[in-house]
Formats: sequence, structure tokens, C-alpha cells
Amino acid sequence: MSNVVIIPTYKEKENIKELITVVSNLRIPFDILIVDDNSPDGTAGIVKSLQGSFPNVHLIERPGKLGLGTAYITGFQWAIEKGYSLICEMDADFSHDPYDLVKLYETCSANSADVAIGSRYISGVNVVNWPLTRVLMSYFASIYVRIITGMKIMDTTAGFVCYRREVLENIKPRQIRSKGYGFQIEMKFTAWKLGYKIVEVPIIFTDRRLGTSKMTGGIFSEALWGVIRMKFRSLFISYKRK
Repeated sequence: MSNVVIIPTYKEKENIKELITVVSNLRIPFDILIVDDNSPDGTAGIVKSLQGSFPNVHLIERPGKLGLGTAYITGFQWAIEKGYSLICEMDADFSHDPYDLVKLYETCSANSADVAIGSRYISGVNVVNWPLTRVLMSYFASIYVRIITGMKIMDTTAGFVCYRREVLENIKPRQIRSKGYGFQIEMKFTAWKLGYKIVEVPIIFTDRRLGTSKMTGGIFSEALWGVIRMKFRSLFISYKRK
């Protein structure tokens, strides 16, 4: 199978079985890699119990809560080593509609995009059930990133993304400095600096139905300061594809 979606988890027992079931029954086949940070609610145990019925499901267990960025780095490295052609990432809480994985796949396969972003802001503000303060914080964070970096991407903090393997091989995720939500910004910035074709696909983002949000104001603050450091470092980097 040439497609995989990486899903980091921490305390997602309410969502993980349904999510695996939905993704496994999409009309485009995807392998699923769960990267679990030792969830105390037994998320990893649920995943293990499903592997007999869903041979497309894989699990990496980590010893503790090590951060979203490092979870994706671990997953990307695994997917590259396994030789997947298209490597996607998404949240475990159904804020990203799993049916939209097909849109991202088709954008990279049929439309020849190198990176497809499930974008909340490419066609207005498509966010459901978020408090207004959080919508504004996210929306203006993306504006800020565009001003600092020069990127034209509308949803720079999006975590619903599909990459061609070659893009990840050239980004070299282990060299990404940001580890929180700034990780998403730095990944897109590096792909853009490398000259890859990035396409935003409109999606509707719906706040989680079950479980507890991990988002805090401090996470956004870390990302925003990190953008300045990232931009400064980029002035001394020669971006080349291998």
C-alpha cells in the first residue's frame, strides 16, 4: 500500500476505534500509523485490540508525552523507511473529517501537488464549534506567519496535511527545530523554501466531540515567537533538494 496517515494520540480512547474504522473503509486505501504517548486512558490498548481486524493499522508506543512535533517526526521517519508514496497527518479527535483524506490524496495524485493542506481559511473561515477568541487567535496567527515569512499559505498552522515522500526526504523532519504547533508552520515553510508545489484544499474544521483539547494559549505563544527565530535562521540556510 502506498498511502499512510499518521495520527498522534494522547488520551483518545473515545475516538480512536471509530476513527480507525472510518479511515479503513475509505474508497482510497490508507495504512494507519498511531503514535501514542503512553496514554493513561488505554488508547494504545484499544489500538492493539483492533489490529487483528484491521491489518492496515500500525502502532508506535512512546514512553511519555513528548510533544506533537516529535510524534510526527517519529511517524514520518517510519513512513519514509517503509517506502510510502503519500504520507498524511491528521488529528485523532474528528476535528479533521477523515473523508477529507481522499481530497488530500487526490490533490497530490491527480493534481500533481507536492503538499496538500486541509485548509480552514482558503475559502473564508470554516471552523465549527470553536469559541470566537480561539478562531481569531488561529486566524490572525496565520496572517502573522504570512507577514513574517512571505508565504502565501492561508492556513499556516494546519495539522491536516498530505506530503509526497520526496518532500519529507528533503525537509528532513529531524532537523525541524519547533516541537509544538510551530512544527506545522516550520514544515510548510521549509517545503515552500525548497520550491515545492503547495495546494490548499478547503475543509470544514469541527472542534472535538469527545475527549479533552490539548490546545493552550502558551502553545500559540511558543509558535509565534518561534516564527521569528525560524525566519532568522533561514537567512543562513541554503535550501536545496537532493
